[in-house]
Amino acid sequence: MPVISSFYGIVVMMYFFDNRKHHMPHVHVKADGEEAVISIPDGDLIEGSLRRNKLKLVQAWIEIHQAELIECWESAIDGKPVFSIEPLR
Repeated sequence: MPVISSFYGIVVMMYFFDNRKHHMPHVHVKADGEEAVISIPDGDLIEGSLRRNKLKLVQAWIEIHQAELIECWESAIDGKPVFSIEPLR
């Protein structure tokens, strides 16, 4: 699964062809031994767990980069290459 961004100990990934289970644009996140699936449109936690402070950082990053994330998602579900997205600073 390609890593599309990494910041503050958070790794954000996007699977190819990953629209069957959750049926919505989302990212997979790993941080501090936890894993979560977070929706792109609204930053909601879909599955898994993530410490509150890490979740807030991911939600802020999603809000800033929402258009890029949707474009990346559309490439990924078509099996096309995804691209890196600027980390949260």
